[in-house]
Amino acid sequence: MRPHALTLLLLIGAGAAVWTQAPSTGTVEWTDYGGNLTGAKYSGASDITRENVDRLQVAWEWHAPDKAMPGPGGASVLPGNFNSTPLMIDNVVYLSTPFGSIVALDAETGRQLWLYDPESWREPGFVSTARNHRGVAVWRNGNETRVFSAAKWRLIGLDGRTGKPAAGFGINGVVDLSAGQRWAFDKVQLDNLSAPTVYKDLVIVGSAIGDRLMFRNDPPGSVRAYDVHTGKEVWTWYTVPRPGELGNDTWERDSWATTGHGNIWAKMSVDAERGLLYVPTSTPSNDFYGGYRLGANLFAETLLCLDAATGKRKWHFQTTHHGLWDYDLGSQPNLVTITVNGRRIDAVAQISKMGFTFVFDRVTGQPVWPIEERPVPTDSNVPGERVYPTQPFPTKPPPFARQGFTVEDVFDLTPELKAAALAEIAKNRYRFGPLYTPPTIEGSFQRPDMGGAVNWPGAAFDPETGLLYVKSSESLQVTKAGALDKKGGVNPFAATSDFEYAGGPQNLAASATFMNGLPLHKPPYAMLTAIDLNRGEISWRVPFGKGSNFLRNHPALKNVSLPDRLGTPGGGAPIVTKGGLLFIGGGESALIVVDKSTGLELRRLELPRRANATPMTYRSRAGRQFVLMSTGNGSDAVLMAFALSPL
Repeated sequence: MRPHALTLLLLIGAGAAVWTQAPSTGTVEWTDYGGNLTGAKYSGASDITRENVDRLQVAWEWHAPDKAMPGPGGASVLPGNFNSTPLMIDNVVYLSTPFGSIVALDAETGRQLWLYDPESWREPGFVSTARNHRGVAVWRNGNETRVFSAAKWRLIGLDGRTGKPAAGFGINGVVDLSAGQRWAFDKVQLDNLSAPTVYKDLVIVGSAIGDRLMFRNDPPGSVRAYDVHTGKEVWTWYTVPRPGELGNDTWERDSWATTGHGNIWAKMSVDAERGLLYVPTSTPSNDFYGGYRLGANLFAETLLCLDAATGKRKWHFQTTHHGLWDYDLGSQPNLVTITVNGRRIDAVAQISKMGFTFVFDRVTGQPVWPIEERPVPTDSNVPGERVYPTQPFPTKPPPFARQGFTVEDVFDLTPELKAAALAEIAKNRYRFGPLYTPPTIEGSFQRPDMGGAVNWPGAAFDPETGLLYVKSSESLQVTKAGALDKKGGVNPFAATSDFEYAGGPQNLAASATFMNGLPLHKPPYAMLTAIDLNRGEISWRVPFGKGSNFLRNHPALKNVSLPDRLGTPGGGAPIVTKGGLLFIGGGESALIVVDKSTGLELRRLELPRRANATPMTYRSRAGRQFVLMSTGNGSDAVLMAFALSPL
């Protein structure tokens, strides 16, 4: 791949038939990661329905050009999972590859129109790591379009028609996101993956700075807005407040000056009519040890509402105080309109790694249902730690994932296996406990784990019914904290840390498995849930996914009758359509079509590769509805387009 390479009008997928049916109800676009700025992942396209989904087939494919590349010192740099969710605007599909190349395709055929390669893989932070990228954003004004991507320390702006650097934007189409920060730091620490957010003539980006180890003058998380024409910075909002700013008193012993992060690595949402930006923030570092940052630590792990034009704070709600569990708000907020007790409310629903759904009036920030501060365990034996005594618990809706870990939750497919799992737990002195049990020196069970019940893919919302659809993981980890092994240990960056204590499964290894990889907790390991936001109740909930072949083929389970759906954790979010369907990959090697009313699986299209991303759908100018899914990883990353076969 060459720097800034442009490949024009290249047909990648053979056999992509031209569809000649005249459009029936017009083009339906997909203009942002979540379908639009509200994050709904909803489409009004209704050509594919319960009645004809059996005709769904592959229409065309596009193969990403990424492959292993030589890095500094001779180490190979590997492309990671193909996580990008494409956009479709003006009959052009825009997406990014795992290495951050930006691509435009013809929406009817998958024909490549252009490709821009920023060669991010050349940078030091890419060595020996698998990289991935989650998508792009598009600004449109009449016939002019600009495509934006945040990749590592770069904000890239391209001409949407040609794929060349946008004239006048930054320096040759690039803005350095490390410039203008509170203090200087090594730009390789920046690791932006999510698509920017475009509002009017602003392109807005968050921050992604490496978690879990702390360095003096770590950069605080920030959200920054730039002019789409020039790349000039318009405003910045930092998540760690300085003296004199609201929330600074929640960082004791001047820890604001030495603790960074509180990133905004999730996708943001915009109420375009009101000009309000909704920003989910993450954990300050170290994610599992807070002895150097005592206090509640505002505005980490917080849902922020900002004025999109100025960056001024309107309201906020902190969902985890003094985080010790890596419980970032990693999912895009869903802007929803619901009716509660006869009252119509424009609300924001924020799903969380904890398995909670926090629902607020999106103008005032008032909770739609009460959120209670409840006592949580505080008995940490880690030197210097002071666990926050309470955490917020929504009274509605109920959690969509299991929380905490008890003896009743231990792997139990046979009595003998449960006994073996309990023996492993006793041998290691791992600690059972409810949600928010703090890390200990011996190790505490944490469920949901640091990956969360949900993560960056987010949720889908159906405006027709008020149902919020969540694909969640039921994962467990053992979280330890203690003295940091400066010789490296599990974490190769430990020797460069400025601090003596750290925490987490990477820094102090512990495994929530037994008998060569069996999980210590019982299935199912993933769920698909429909939450009625008008009532604050769960409408239906079903296990999702067959589960891993590793488990199904494990020698200890050879003669055990396993459930059809063990559950497959990870993977992308569902999308929902007016045709009555959910489309989801959800980490399976399949595109799965589900009846949105019941959770019943209607169709399973087996794929040659794992579906890691959130799909999208559109109706093209020719009147054909497509469903697109990014699949695979490494040098076998393929965008697959599905459509109905002709009658």
